[in-house]
Amino acid sequence: MDTSAEATNLKAYKSTDVEIIDLGATLGSLWRGKWLIAFVTFLAIAIGTYYAYFAVTPLYRATAVVILDTQKEQVVDLQAAMTSLSSDSSVVNSEVEVLRARGLMGKVVDRLDLTIDPEFNGALRTPDLIHRFKQGIHTVLGTGGKSGPTPRAELRTRDYTVSALLGKISISNVPNSLVFNVTTQTENAEKSALIADTIAELYILNQIEVKFAATEQATGWLTSRVAELQSELEVAEAKAKSFSTGTALISPETLQGLEVQLKELRDRIATAQVASNGATDRASALRSAVTPQDKLGLTDDAILARIFKGDGAPAAEFEDRFSQITARADLEEARATRQLTALLQSQSELELQISQQSKDLITLQQFSREAEASRLLYEYFLTRLKETSAQQGVQQADSRILSAAVVPGAPAVPRKSMILLMALVLGLMLGAAIVLLREARNNAFRSARDVEEFTGYTVMGQIPLIPAQRRQSTIDYLMQKPTSAAAEAVRNLRTSILLSNVDKPPQVILTTSSVPHEGKTTTSLALAQNFVGTGKKVLLIEGDIRRNVFAEYFKDAPSKGLVSLMMRDVSLEEVLYHDERLGLDLLFGERTHTSAADLFSSEAFRTLIDEMRARYDVIIIDTPPVLVVPDARIIASVVDTVLFVIKWDSSPRGQIEDALRMFESVDQKVTGVVLAQVDPKGMKRYGYGGEYGSYGGLREAYYAN
Repeated sequence: MDTSAEATNLKAYKSTDVEIIDLGATLGSLWRGKWLIAFVTFLAIAIGTYYAYFAVTPLYRATAVVILDTQKEQVVDLQAAMTSLSSDSSVVNSEVEVLRARGLMGKVVDRLDLTIDPEFNGALRTPDLIHRFKQGIHTVLGTGGKSGPTPRAELRTRDYTVSALLGKISISNVPNSLVFNVTTQTENAEKSALIADTIAELYILNQIEVKFAATEQATGWLTSRVAELQSELEVAEAKAKSFSTGTALISPETLQGLEVQLKELRDRIATAQVASNGATDRASALRSAVTPQDKLGLTDDAILARIFKGDGAPAAEFEDRFSQITARADLEEARATRQLTALLQSQSELELQISQQSKDLITLQQFSREAEASRLLYEYFLTRLKETSAQQGVQQADSRILSAAVVPGAPAVPRKSMILLMALVLGLMLGAAIVLLREARNNAFRSARDVEEFTGYTVMGQIPLIPAQRRQSTIDYLMQKPTSAAAEAVRNLRTSILLSNVDKPPQVILTTSSVPHEGKTTTSLALAQNFVGTGKKVLLIEGDIRRNVFAEYFKDAPSKGLVSLMMRDVSLEEVLYHDERLGLDLLFGERTHTSAADLFSSEAFRTLIDEMRARYDVIIIDTPPVLVVPDARIIASVVDTVLFVIKWDSSPRGQIEDALRMFESVDQKVTGVVLAQVDPKGMKRYGYGGEYGSYGGLREAYYAN
């Protein structure tokens, strides 16, 4: 057999770190652990039953339904003084908080006197063991405090009761509605309904009280404000009246007539100005008419002659006439001037009068407006005061009870069916988790396929667990039950060894393991006994000279053994032990101070093996574990076949890997692996019955017939 290729496969297998979840294997693991899962599930259901029916105190749940009524018909319109609630989400959420407010809960505690209820006041409950123990410590140490309630203690008790009540209620808003569910959960059905109804009633009463307080506050403020406005109105009207009485006041129409007069006066002044200017011009022209004679050098007669052009009128008459004309022109000029001056003076007086009257009118109008504004404000607040006073007796809450709490007929907690269902589910999950965890933590081999896939070596035999309490009973079992499953498994192992090299069947066979108690010594004995049954002459050598385990299987073992024979201190016949029951020769180990590794590495050991080859058909050497001492690797250099024994469902994979790597490190060939101490029932339990257990049953049935 080419074991180098198998070793290469082992290395390749170890270098591949791919985790694949096998659903079939997982389901198989769960099926194999069905009884464990069933037990865990039964235990969980039992715990759930005890919890639901005996451990938990039944709690009764009652719900009162309150609706927020945002569209109320008011007897008096009082929106200016106080408004009703709106229906937006912020208001709804605020009302939920109002319903669970500590102030409202405190009123419930006071009305129902919950401070004397043990369910809400923990100090009134029967103390448990831990509480009594603490009280005993306080009593011994003298730190129990003063007896008798104090105001502060009573206040704390009320606060604790309110907190306990808050823990037993829940307020919820029905989605997309103005409906609130006030739910109470206590140990008594009537108490739950009573508390739920009381919370709803006090909530509505609180709304009325808040509105009444707001109305009363508004009434008081409006009363004082109306009195102030009345006083201000009286002052404003008195001021306007006083000003009107003490002033020669004209109306706006009269003032408008004066302005018309002023306009007409200005037109007259313009006309008088024109007339005055004309009179002045004429008078000036007449006064300047006597000056031409001086300029021309003419006599009066000549001037007159020119004027009258030879009419012959006397000059004296002309002079008189001219004087009269001049005097009349001066008189007209003086009269026009006086008239113009009088008109201008009248204009000034009229303008002054209009200006003063305008100022007085503006002042009067201002006083009148102030009085009117005070009157309007006074009338407005007086109206609101009357409305608020009328509203005080007809206050309405913004909510109403839609449905009173109904006394529950059955407890809401615990929900026994739900608890049992959850216990069932949790038991199944926990049981499955335990099974899968146990499978995941399993680091041993349970089938030949697992061994071959992990190590890369062929499993040459699977030896079942021999039902023997003592080591000596093992030999008796092999002798008395030659057709047992164990005997057949050893025959299969023997056949595998012989067929491992058909051309040159192995003669010297080494058995070893990774650690002690793997079943290699029992395997060696059973294999040797099986070879004897084929007519072979067999020698069984105890290669573990440190422990001398063979002495536990055979009585009257010689005092000398393998070491003395190698030292040539004794002859072969002196140290050989022939067992009549098994029909084979044994060479026992022997304790020595010499290093075992040095002994097995010596030429004397090789010479001894060569001599034994000439005398025996089959030589089986039972060696120490590989991970403990290097003896097995040294002895392997002089043998034909190396059998590596692995204990079923026990040997850790890491130890197996390390042991096989040690053989590879010294370039030694491991012929095959033997899976020892296999439990047929365990194989069936883990789903490998078809691999071994059923075959064993077929064999026993075959030989029984």
